[in-house]
Amino acid sequence: MSRIIEGAADRPAATPPRKRLTAEAAVVMLACLGQFLVVLDASVVNVALPSISDDLHFSVTGLSWVTNAYAVTIAGLLMAGGRSVDIFGRKPVFISGVVVFTLGSLLCGVAQSSEMLVAFRFVQGAGAAAIGPASLAILMTSFPEGQRRAKALGTWSAVGAAGGAVGNLVGGVLTDTLSWRWVFLINLPVGVFVVLLALSYLEWGREGARRRLNLSGVITITLGLSLIDFGVIQAADHSWGAARTIVPLIAGVLSLVGFLLLQVKAPEDPLIPTRVLKSIPVITANFAMFATGAAFFSMWYFVSLYLQDVRHYTPLETGLAFLPQTITVVLFARVLTPRLLHRTSPRTVVILGATLSAIGFLAQSRMGLHGSYLMTVAVPGIFVTAGMGLLFTPLATVATAGAARADAGVVSGLINTSRQVGGSIGLATMVTVAAFRSRSVRDDGVGRSVEHALSAGYSWVFLASAVLIVLGVLPLVLTAARRPPEAAEHTLAKSG
Repeated sequence: MSRIIEGAADRPAATPPRKRLTAEAAVVMLACLGQFLVVLDASVVNVALPSISDDLHFSVTGLSWVTNAYAVTIAGLLMAGGRSVDIFGRKPVFISGVVVFTLGSLLCGVAQSSEMLVAFRFVQGAGAAAIGPASLAILMTSFPEGQRRAKALGTWSAVGAAGGAVGNLVGGVLTDTLSWRWVFLINLPVGVFVVLLALSYLEWGREGARRRLNLSGVITITLGLSLIDFGVIQAADHSWGAARTIVPLIAGVLSLVGFLLLQVKAPEDPLIPTRVLKSIPVITANFAMFATGAAFFSMWYFVSLYLQDVRHYTPLETGLAFLPQTITVVLFARVLTPRLLHRTSPRTVVILGATLSAIGFLAQSRMGLHGSYLMTVAVPGIFVTAGMGLLFTPLATVATAGAARADAGVVSGLINTSRQVGGSIGLATMVTVAAFRSRSVRDDGVGRSVEHALSAGYSWVFLASAVLIVLGVLPLVLTAARRPPEAAEHTLAKSG
């Protein structure tokens, strides 16, 4: 069977063209399936949460940890997963991540108590933290910079972006027709298939000389990101001034400061090399990815709640309502974005994507009790997901273009961390925003319905998301515009 040898992108192909293309397709498939699993399980439980709560007797505040346990673990471990790719190799880290993730899915599916389910979601998150950066690094090192890599990244971005929409659809179908347990058990056959595919088409090689994993860096950045994430989540249940919120936030910031100090003192084996942090494209692309992750992850969550709690859709109807968004994000990310990147600059595509998403979020902010599904959910959602499909690939292209092969894992881990941390922190923050607005509407003395108060809270979330998208991409757009022409041409040549 044909193999893609990691690093073969820089050498002439030794295999016949047809076999090489078949092997390349297999590599893209396994990288995309891995990323799809990671993103899918961040959203697949949304529609199933009421059923999970009834079956395992979750408390009101405890139920949020079915989602948060997964998100916090990924946020804390992604950078460690990215650096592990550079040190131990893409294939072993990728396969190990899929195995751990699949095992965690099995345990979640057979959990008999709320505590067991939350604990096993942590296991899933640990596996996902390795899959994400490894899958992107596999594509970066299997395809040369240019149109082939742009197409591969476009497919990867489309699958990852569609995971949120497909998660709601799959969660609704499985919960209504079988049981909430199948939203986790469905991962088993996919995980086994991905492992077998990886064993057949990837080599065990790694880039550069053997290095050690910077454990002090792993511990401090994991603690820092996890504590900050936890603190923001606590704010949704308590207040921003409560000790349960302030203490983890302060501890998280101090841990990240300690991480930066330790990196300066570890010039040989830093978790994040200083040359990566000095790159303006890397910094601006990751900032934009953080903002877009916050806005888009919140969109799936709150539209699902709007349909079920305000419009009283069933889980199956809710899942089917996301079909237009699912189709749109796949078409734009997989078909349109690579073609646009071949004809124009990533900056132009980012501006177009941010504009479409902002328009969609502004339209969603006018959600009410009695609007039609077409104009309240479908059309605004199409604009949002069209922008999503246009944004992820150019942001990943800007962040990874020109990165050294030895830094492929850490750069991949960084861009995945930005999206995941943005999604987790953004969701917790938006929950606080929605709760504040809903309480103010309920307490205004007019006697409005619960549905009216909820929709008012969700409207504020979508308005904040529109602002967040614009502010998030602004630094990247401005710095790209200020580059000298020769630098811009060099970047475009590298990004394809």
